[in-house]
Amino acid sequence: MTKAKVKTGNPFLDADFGSGMDFGKFAEQFKLPEQFKLPEQFKFPGVDSEALIENQRRNLEAVTKANQVAFEGAQAVVQYQAEILRRTMDETTKAVQEMSKPDKIEDVWAKQAELLKGVYEHGLANLRALTEMSTKVNAEAADLLTHRVSDSLGELKGAFAADKSGNGAQSKAAQ
Repeated sequence: MTKAKVKTGNPFLDADFGSGMDFGKFAEQFKLPEQFKLPEQFKFPGVDSEALIENQRRNLEAVTKANQVAFEGAQAVVQYQAEILRRTMDETTKAVQEMSKPDKIEDVWAKQAELLKGVYEHGLANLRALTEMSTKVNAEAADLLTHRVSDSLGELKGAFAADKSGNGAQSKAAQ
């Protein structure tokens, strides 16, 4: 989704709002330091508590990454919309200048019809481009989450697998 950024001169459109958001640092907040590891009394037989916590950390990372992809995609859409607006204003200025020239009424109508046709075609092309951009971003974010859900379910199955000793995570370490 990274494209060369075109400067418009508008501080609201030229600002890189994503540069201040480090989604990776956000996810790091939820890593448990060693002193917060689960004590033995909170471990349940047949349940790998550490694996459950790690599973949730990975889930949070996946949601964070999906949010980052969606945010960057939305930012690209807004920038493209601003570019559409700029081009439209330029084309409108040219059209008004062209229409203000004295001509026969038939020529004016022909110019208006041609102008209307161009506006319609540009509008459809812009709509298609915006739809494709949004669809691509949504698909990418959904793929991240879909893969994580699939992986998470496999991890949960392993974390809740009852071992024969009834000792949970301790028996896995012994293996």
